[in-house]
Amino acid sequence: MVLNFYENLSNDYIKLLENGNEHNIIIEVGESPVMETFKVHSTVLCYRCPYLYNEFKKSTINNDDNVKIIQKLEISVKVFNIIIKYIYGATVNLEKVEKSIIFDLLMTANQFLLEELVETLQTFLIENHPSWLKLNFSKIYNSSFQTDFKALQNYCNDIIAKHPNLIFESNDFDTLPEAALVSIIQREDLQLEESKIWDYVIQWGTAQNKILPSNLDDWIDKDFQILKNSLQQSLPHIRYFQISCGNIMEKVFPYQQILDKTLWADILKYSMAPDKPITSTILPPRKIDITQLPNRGNAFQITSSIITNEHAAEIASWIDKKEVTYEVNNNPYEFNLIFCGSRDGFGSGEFRNSCNLKKNLLVVVKVKDTNEILGGYNPIGWNFSIGRRYSKTNDSFIFSLKNGNIKNHILSHVKNAIKAIYNTSLGISFGCYDFCMNGNRLFYVSSPFGYEKQIKKPSGDFSIDDYEKDLKFWKSAHDSATIIEKRVKVKMHDASDA
Repeated sequence: MVLNFYENLSNDYIKLLENGNEHNIIIEVGESPVMETFKVHSTVLCYRCPYLYNEFKKSTINNDDNVKIIQKLEISVKVFNIIIKYIYGATVNLEKVEKSIIFDLLMTANQFLLEELVETLQTFLIENHPSWLKLNFSKIYNSSFQTDFKALQNYCNDIIAKHPNLIFESNDFDTLPEAALVSIIQREDLQLEESKIWDYVIQWGTAQNKILPSNLDDWIDKDFQILKNSLQQSLPHIRYFQISCGNIMEKVFPYQQILDKTLWADILKYSMAPDKPITSTILPPRKIDITQLPNRGNAFQITSSIITNEHAAEIASWIDKKEVTYEVNNNPYEFNLIFCGSRDGFGSGEFRNSCNLKKNLLVVVKVKDTNEILGGYNPIGWNFSIGRRYSKTNDSFIFSLKNGNIKNHILSHVKNAIKAIYNTSLGISFGCYDFCMNGNRLFYVSSPFGYEKQIKKPSGDFSIDDYEKDLKFWKSAHDSATIIEKRVKVKMHDASDA
């Protein structure tokens, strides 16, 4: 029988770290004004973190006591404090640690070659913070392939297979690592038409080579060879024989030079006589889920990189005027993608055409490069035919959601029901200027006019970066609503109120 006393051993090593007795290394971390030094021991590093031990051996910086100094100024004090306690005491306390810090901790653990910690932190994020991962999807996905985080890669790919627009329509798609692109398009359950997959692959390959002419008519043989070289890992995973004849001629034919000659001949032969034998391998069609029924529980319910299941439950509670927020699993609303700005257009005209006279509209906006999420709920809809007139409702509201470093939400109920909704050719408008579109690719927030509180400061315009999603949701009583998400970036303006 073996008796283990790991807890006492761990505590003793933590005391050794805190006291710094007999240390022979100083590690400096952080940037001014938040910097800190840690007194550590080469013997501990030798067995618990060979990466830092090698840094110790390479260091040429000594202090007056001839103690070697390692500088890791790019690592925050918060992250290193957790890392070094793991190295000494084999413990990691993530209670009340921000999710972004946990991800930074994962990146640092990978840098320090702490494989056990890397695997554990991936699992911890997936099991405990899935909503945060989805909200920061592009960043997480790109990082997972740059660092080879297998668990996160698989987690993200499972989501992308069901909701491909999360990555294919993201602003970061062109910077996607090649391995990530290949891992997606080789999946049999990728919910995309094959011709669209071809379009995205061509888009990605072209984006990797800025020297290629913008007009395909200007391409020469060398240009096609450059593209072919960039796509040599991706092209074998396209299911050419599942593309319609029309799309073969319209989309694939212009790029035939990047394909093997035998393959191209077989594609043409198959499109004209599918019963005739060919030498190329015919990959089976992808397993497209036609029904895609709404999911419940811990499944991914919302095809959105802006709002999470928790946000949706909170908004549903406000709509139903509940004092206690719905549990995620008891949200009475179900969501389904119905609109994409990059597909349907960015102007106010597109919004008017899609949403005129539709009731229960919920607008969601994310401010680029911040954690701010703004929105508004319109239960009566806009009537753009009456032009520049107000519509009355007591049930509309505008809001700012809790997210990241935004610790508190702002819920602003209508205070002037007669001027709750403004019908204007510019499109979305709550209380005229409280929260509104302000022209093509512009949004605006002002001081309170028709609503109780200002949901963002300072007042002013935001230039729209992209329409991202429209989500339709319904309740069991067959009520319906629509969510329009837009990703926006702050455009500097005078901060004066409208």
